[in-house]
Amino acid sequence: MIDEEDIASKTMDSGIITTGITRRVVTGALAIAPIALRSARGADSSSDPSFFDGAKLSAAYQDRSLSPVEVTNAIFKRVDALNSAVNAFIVIDREGANEAAEASAARWQAGKPIGPLDGIPVTLKDNIPWEGHPTRKGSRVSSDAPTAENSPATARLLDAGVIILGKTCMPEFGWKGVGDSPLTGLTLNPWNTRLTTGGSTAGGAAAAVLNLGVMHLGTDGAGSIRIPSSFCGVFGIKPSFGRIPAQPAAATLHLGPVSRTVRDAAVFLQTIAGHDPRDFTSASATVPDFLSSLDKGVKGLRVAWSPRLGYVENLDPEVEAITKRAAAAFADLGAHVEPADPGFPNPRPILDPIWLTIAWGTVRAVPESKWSELDPGLLALAMKGRNVPAADYAAALSARATLHATIARFNEKFDLLLTPTLACPAFAVGHNTPPGGAFGDDWLNWAPYTFPFNLSWHPAASMPCGFTKDGRPIGLQIVGPYLREDLVFRAARAYEQANPWPFTDTPKSA
Repeated sequence: MIDEEDIASKTMDSGIITTGITRRVVTGALAIAPIALRSARGADSSSDPSFFDGAKLSAAYQDRSLSPVEVTNAIFKRVDALNSAVNAFIVIDREGANEAAEASAARWQAGKPIGPLDGIPVTLKDNIPWEGHPTRKGSRVSSDAPTAENSPATARLLDAGVIILGKTCMPEFGWKGVGDSPLTGLTLNPWNTRLTTGGSTAGGAAAAVLNLGVMHLGTDGAGSIRIPSSFCGVFGIKPSFGRIPAQPAAATLHLGPVSRTVRDAAVFLQTIAGHDPRDFTSASATVPDFLSSLDKGVKGLRVAWSPRLGYVENLDPEVEAITKRAAAAFADLGAHVEPADPGFPNPRPILDPIWLTIAWGTVRAVPESKWSELDPGLLALAMKGRNVPAADYAAALSARATLHATIARFNEKFDLLLTPTLACPAFAVGHNTPPGGAFGDDWLNWAPYTFPFNLSWHPAASMPCGFTKDGRPIGLQIVGPYLREDLVFRAARAYEQANPWPFTDTPKSA
């Protein structure tokens, strides 16, 4: 049973809409009813521009059968109709988006588009600075003042001519793998609004499912792009650490796209990747042409399938069966697939001192008088981090180098590693872990596959690979060698073309 209480209202200021908080308290066992899956997205979806992917929009702009103004209007109609059911957005900037759409339309009309993202509607996660808009990070203790400067990624997107629709919801400071926060309440899974989206790129994934924007920029510190991508049945990639510059830089933070299609994610990454002096950790390596190799397939690639990474004990049987079938499909596509573990022990002892210290650093910056306004789970985590010895933190940073080297040796034999993205399907909204106690009270227990590759800096993506019997999406994780996002894209694209994944056009409530 779900009780709903509306505890805040929507406010509007200067064209910016900040969604209010809706808290839903789950008070009993949740019965998940089967969901009918559809590849078709409505009778008129083939001609409705609000359903188009980036490639189709660019082609329509090129032949002038559509303009960015028409597309922006169509997507805002969908946002108006559907966002209240999933709570994906914290900020919607209609005025700014319409101005950007008009400017893009003029460029296309003149035959002078900036590039492949010109006129493409996108969103930003709310921890990514966007000049003139607040960066609330899902927290009531954050400032609501407009941010003074764009992040490097935001600036590159704007320079590419995108239309930023708004900012998407996230859990407070991105501390956990589900999608609720004290500021914005619950973000809900479009496949079943009784389920969590996962997090922390919660709103971006929900928006991607419904095509409320074509591409969505998120962040991933321990799985925050891949987790909601898996739970929501969309594609999300965490590039190699430093491939996209961050501001401010952080120890495990990777920026990356969430989208419906692999190609859109590749174009998006191509546009915003590359060194920026504001992020001293950003990679100076040349960004490869992801599109030139996108359709090369996987024939001849050496692929390892590791359902448990050598140490995962608790894995949902349906998840294991679905991801095993998906891994086997790569052999049908011409890859050499064999079971193999990457050879590192559970890296949780490496993550904990880093993760806890980051949590304490975040909370320490908040006046103690406001700690009562924080998510209690974040505050508890920070109190643990308060007592992490400096020597333990330093040792964890050193151990990351060993982990990176272990995977590098593994990549001498294997081009790619496949795992389940998560150990369970999406579960009841309002919980940090699945009800029933199988994974305890720590959300990282059901996400053991994602954080190792934040620690090791390797690129990793989640792609849809099937559904449980009751209709919950399942993701397969593809991990590549350091700075080899091209291989990850190739593999995901090959699977996507052979096994197209369906979407839902409206939120479902089972």
